[in-house]
Amino acid sequence: MPTLVEPTTAVHRSFLAAWDELEPQEERWMGARGLWEDWTREQVEDPAEFARLIEAIRSEARPETEMPADLVHQTVLWFVEDDEWLGRLSVRHRLTPHLLELGGHIGYVVRPSARRKGYATQMLVQSLPYAAKLGIDPALVTCDNDNVASRKVIVAAGGELEDERHGKLRFWVPTRLV
Repeated sequence: MPTLVEPTTAVHRSFLAAWDELEPQEERWMGARGLWEDWTREQVEDPAEFARLIEAIRSEARPETEMPADLVHQTVLWFVEDDEWLGRLSVRHRLTPHLLELGGHIGYVVRPSARRKGYATQMLVQSLPYAAKLGIDPALVTCDNDNVASRKVIVAAGGELEDERHGKLRFWVPTRLV
């Protein structure tokens, strides 16, 4: 059964295969922003560089890591089954004014060949305890107003629509069991 895990070198091959599935507009790390967003596909083919990439991703969760002014600390988790990389999820530790309007606490992407299998819902549900451990309750999760699939994912995870801003629907999802 697929699960969220810390980034790992065990999925190197399938991570590269997932990258190759992306459309040009998705290639900027599948919508993620971080200290690692400028790495190229060619760089991470090298296993040593892939390991460095993983360390850069993991460092963003550590409070002692100095972050640029426009970024916040985040815990990045990969959705994997055995050695197959299926997607990425980020739990942002706090909201900036921009994230409060558009980005939210949690962002996720499923690789193209793994879409329409319920993985996004599983990822979001599995991420809620991580958010709760960070003191986030409820979590803000957003999606484009015309993204019906993502809207269904958020609602299935318990999200309640607050409003629409700048073409984004804003949902609050409880992270703790009642």
